[in-house]
Amino acid sequence: MAQADTSKVVAFKRKKLDEETLISLYKGMLLPRLIEEKMLKQLRQGKISKWFSGIGQEAISTGVTLALTPEEMIFPMHRNLAVFTNRGIPMHRLFSQWQGKCQGFTKGRDRSFHFGTIDYNVVGMISHLGPQLALACGVALSYKLKGEPKVAVAFTGEGGTSEGDFHEALNVASVWDLPVIFVIENNGYGLSTPVSEQYNCKRLADRGKGYGMNALSIDGNNVIEVYKTISKYAEEMRTNPAPLLLECNTFRRRGHEEASGTKYVPDELMQYWEARDPVERFEEYLLSEKIISLASVEGYRKQFKNEIEEHLALAQEDKVTEATVVTEIADVFAPVSIEHHVDGPESTEMRLVDAIANGLDEAMSRHDNLVLMGQDITEYGGVFKITEGLLDKYGPDRVRNTPLCESAIVGTAIGLSFGGFKSMMEMQFADFVTCGFNQIVNNAAKLHYRWGQNVDVVIRMPTGGGVGAGPFHSQSNEGWFFQVPGLKIVYPSTPEDAKGLLLSAFEDPNPVLYFEHKALYRNLTGDVPEGYYTTPIGKARIALSGDQAAVITYGMGVHWATRVAEELDISLEVIDLRSLAPIDYESISEAVKKTHRALVLHEATLTGGVGAEIAAYITEHLFEYLDAPVIRVASLDTPVPFASHLEEQFLPLARLKEQIQKLIEY
Repeated sequence: MAQADTSKVVAFKRKKLDEETLISLYKGMLLPRLIEEKMLKQLRQGKISKWFSGIGQEAISTGVTLALTPEEMIFPMHRNLAVFTNRGIPMHRLFSQWQGKCQGFTKGRDRSFHFGTIDYNVVGMISHLGPQLALACGVALSYKLKGEPKVAVAFTGEGGTSEGDFHEALNVASVWDLPVIFVIENNGYGLSTPVSEQYNCKRLADRGKGYGMNALSIDGNNVIEVYKTISKYAEEMRTNPAPLLLECNTFRRRGHEEASGTKYVPDELMQYWEARDPVERFEEYLLSEKIISLASVEGYRKQFKNEIEEHLALAQEDKVTEATVVTEIADVFAPVSIEHHVDGPESTEMRLVDAIANGLDEAMSRHDNLVLMGQDITEYGGVFKITEGLLDKYGPDRVRNTPLCESAIVGTAIGLSFGGFKSMMEMQFADFVTCGFNQIVNNAAKLHYRWGQNVDVVIRMPTGGGVGAGPFHSQSNEGWFFQVPGLKIVYPSTPEDAKGLLLSAFEDPNPVLYFEHKALYRNLTGDVPEGYYTTPIGKARIALSGDQAAVITYGMGVHWATRVAEELDISLEVIDLRSLAPIDYESISEAVKKTHRALVLHEATLTGGVGAEIAAYITEHLFEYLDAPVIRVASLDTPVPFASHLEEQFLPLARLKEQIQKLIEY
C-alpha cells in the first residue's frame, strides 16, 4: 500500500522513451547513490576528509548528463556525482581524488569535486560557486565560433543565483546568443539559509525572462522530465544557439556538508521530500511497468557494490602524492615553449599607444584562434582607440564588444581556453579589475596548478596616474596580483617593448596581465621594429648604464630615473624590469654587485608594493655587496587624488631626487 501511494508523488510520463533509455536513467542514478552511501561510511572511518551529499538530487545530474553527447562540456558542482559517473570516469580515480592520492585529478592539491578533466569534458567548481557559469559561456562561445553543433551546461544552486556572477553570465549568454544551459538545482537551503531568505520571486526561472532567454521550472526529482527537457532544448540549441535557464526543484536531504547536519530542517519538510526520493520512486515506476524486475534490481545493486569495492581496493593501493618543492613550483604554470623572434632590420618611430595597436594587429594576423573582447573596442576602438580598425579587418566574431561585466568576460575568456582559443580582454581601466578579481586570482591563476588546465588569456590593464583622473582611473594596482602564484605580469616602458612583450604574452599559454601606462600612450615615442618579434617575459633590460647606484624600476619609473640622472649629472644603472612575474633577479644582482647601492622605485603606493619584495631580496641575498641601506621610493599611502598639485605630491617623482642624493652620499 505504501509503495502504491508513494509511486504517485512523482508523475513519470514515458511517452516515446524506449526501455533501454529508461534502464540507463535508473542505473545512472543508482550507481552514484550507492557510491554516496559507501562514502558516508568512509567519512565516518576517516578515510576521506569531507563530503557534500547529493542524495535525493541524482535525477538532475543523471538526466542532464545522459541527454548530452559525451563531447559536450559540463560544469558540475558539489552535489553532482552523477555527472562524473555517467561520463564514465573510472571510480578508482574518483576515490583517489577524494583521498588526495596520485591517480586523482589534482595530485592532492584540491579536494572532492574541485577538479576538471578535459578528457571527459567535465570542469569542476571552485568554492565561490558563481564564477563557474561564465566559464561555460566561454566554452559555448568556442562552439559557436567553430560552428560546432554543441551545447555547454553549467550547474548552480539557488544560493548561487544571488551572486553577481550568475546575472553577468546570463546577460552575456543572452546578448551573444550562446548555446549554454544554466541548471539551477533549487534544493531548498544554502547551507542553513532557506529560499525565503535567498530571493523574493515566485520562481527562479522567472529571472530568465528579464534576460530575454528561454526559462522554465521543472520537477528535479523526475528523471524523465529532466532528461526530456534537456534533450529537447539541447537539440534546438545545437542548430539555433541561444541560452536556457532551467530551474530544477529538488531538496537537499543531508547537510550542506556532513558536519553541518540538518537540525534546522523541519521534520515535515524532510518527510515530504523523502517520499519523493528520485531513485526509489523511479525504481517503483519501472517495476510497476514491468520494465525491470526485483531480480534485476538486486543484480544491478550487487554488480555496482562489487565494482565499488574493486575500485576502492585500487584506490587503496594508490600512492599518496609525494610532496616535493620542485614539482609543486613546476606545476604552477603550463610549460612554455616559445621560439623567440628577433627584431627585424627595419623600424618605425611610434607612440606607445601605436606600438600596442600594432602588436595586436600582428597577433591577430598570426593567431587565427585569437579573440579580442572588451567594452567599446569595436567601432569605437576602445576608450584609448587602441583597437580602432581591427573590427573591419578581423570581423565581429574575433573583435567583440562586451557588456559591462568584467567578471563574466574574464570567465568567458577562461572558458575559451578550454575550447582551444586564445583571448584578450581589455580592462577599460586597470582600476575596474576589482570587478573581475575573483576570476583572475581564483580561477585563471590556479587552474593549471590544480588539475593541469592552462589558461591562454591576456588581460590588458591601462594603468597609472599623472593624468588628473582621480582615485578610480589612476591606480597602479599591479601589486594586488604580484603575490598570486600562477599569473604572469608584464609592464613595458618603451614602445619597442610594448609590442614585443604583448606578442610574447599571446605566445605564452598562461594567464598574463599586461600593464600599460596611460600617461605614456601619446607622450612617449620610440623606434619599433616592423613585423613580428617577441621580447622574452622575465628578462630585464639596462635602460641606463652607470656605476654610482642602481635604480630598479619599471613603467613610468624608468623615465623618472633617467630624467633625475640627467638633472643631477650622476651615473645611475637603471634596471627596467619589464616583467614583474617572473622577476629577473639575476639582472638585479648584477646591478647591485656593480654599484653597491640600490634604490627601488615604483609608482604604486609604498606599503606592500613590488619594491618591498625586491628590497627584501637584495637585503637577504646581496647584503655583503651593499655600501648603503636599500631605499624605496613610491607613491604616498593614500588614494590617488584628482587635483594636479595633490597628484604631483602623491607621485614619487617629487621625492626621488632627494632620495637618490641621500643614497649616493651615504
